[in-house]
Amino acid sequence: MTATLAPPIRIGRAAVGALGMLAVATGALESVVTPTLPLLQRELDMSPSEGALLSIVLLITGALVTPVAGKLGDRYGGKRILIRLMAVVCAGGLVSALAPNLPVLLLGQVLQGAMVGALPLSFILVRKHLPAGESKVAIGVVSGLFVGGGMAGTLSAGPVAEGLSRHWMFALPTIAVIGSTALVNRLMPHDPPGRSDDAGVDWPGLLLLSGTLVTLMLVLALAPDVASQPLVLGALVLLLAAFAGGWIAVERRATSPMVDLGMLARPAVWKSCVLTFVICVGTSVAVYLVPQLFAVPSDEYGFGASATAIGFFLLPGAVAASLAGPISGIGARRYGSRAVVTAGIVLMVTALIALAAVHTEVWHLVIGKVMIALANGLCVTALVTGTATSVEQGDTGIATSLVLVTRVLGYAVGAQVSGAILTAATPSGSDVPAESAFVTGFAIAAAVTALSLLVTRTMSKGVKE
Repeated sequence: MTATLAPPIRIGRAAVGALGMLAVATGALESVVTPTLPLLQRELDMSPSEGALLSIVLLITGALVTPVAGKLGDRYGGKRILIRLMAVVCAGGLVSALAPNLPVLLLGQVLQGAMVGALPLSFILVRKHLPAGESKVAIGVVSGLFVGGGMAGTLSAGPVAEGLSRHWMFALPTIAVIGSTALVNRLMPHDPPGRSDDAGVDWPGLLLLSGTLVTLMLVLALAPDVASQPLVLGALVLLLAAFAGGWIAVERRATSPMVDLGMLARPAVWKSCVLTFVICVGTSVAVYLVPQLFAVPSDEYGFGASATAIGFFLLPGAVAASLAGPISGIGARRYGSRAVVTAGIVLMVTALIALAAVHTEVWHLVIGKVMIALANGLCVTALVTGTATSVEQGDTGIATSLVLVTRVLGYAVGAQVSGAILTAATPSGSDVPAESAFVTGFAIAAAVTALSLLVTRTMSKGVKE
């Protein structure tokens, strides 16, 4: 006889509040590196390329963990997987807090990357335990609190790092994550596991994609030193080709691939992936270069900003990013996704060109960063939504996972290229790169982003009737 599963237990405000507290804590922990990156580079004696790697390693891990977490949550129950993921995140936060050097800090960030899979699992739990109308409200609350946590982390990281130490910058939000995870474990009822997927998780594909992304980052990080390490760089390029080729071969044969490469043959999907990659390259250049420019000593060509000041300068951009999603949704419904993406690209190119030409005042960088954050939010939201609605309902997860992977790859490549440009332009014996490196970075990002307009011309309008 087939066992009948009991209906899920309805949850109250306390359980939703616990998920919200967890979202605030993880959002804060995720955001502490960006405003304090110049400080971390000084204290740990990092090159700009190593700093770029530190700024993206969490995101790379998250992109790899998220699809696996979703499958395991379906199979074993969302709460069970969420609690285990958060145990990994807490371990990563403690490793980051205690890290004496860059390799240990990178390990901590890799473990912290598991937090990216926590938000979708929170949404699964809310949908299982609440009616449709209430679950939409709860998902909106949890999402908003995650963004709010990110803003809090951006603002507080600098004062904590400068007033206490960089160790407390990671330790305090980690303590909050531990406490909120304990509350979720106590207040959230267990959800019944779903139907088992006979195909299971594509572990070979996951491992090969991990190797591909990590090797790509190493290649980009070592590129400025090619003259001194040509054999090492050549070996890494060959290893990258082997990983990428092996991953493509495995994904083509897998019964349940992590990323369905066949989906890329669909015009709506590959166009969204190309646009997402290019737009995220442009965005990540600004995300990396703007804080670095703020931190350049004032007796050179920069502003000598502290980590606390950098956090305040970046806050308007974080607010703009949080508003971009709703604005993009309204714009796509009224004018179509192609119009929204085109407008976002034009706005981003304008901002990047302006930053390359004029960056002598703090407000120049603040306004430029706001424009780029808004443009990125407009574009990526419209592209993800357009991709999700352009495929069959059963293919939504596969299609959007492709966009997710290209989004992470775009951020990673943009940050590493920016770091390589600064490293190559830093004179021997100096910690300050030439000002021309920033101009070059912004200009290259503007040119690459502008090329994406050739793809937007071929998109369908995507207007909902």
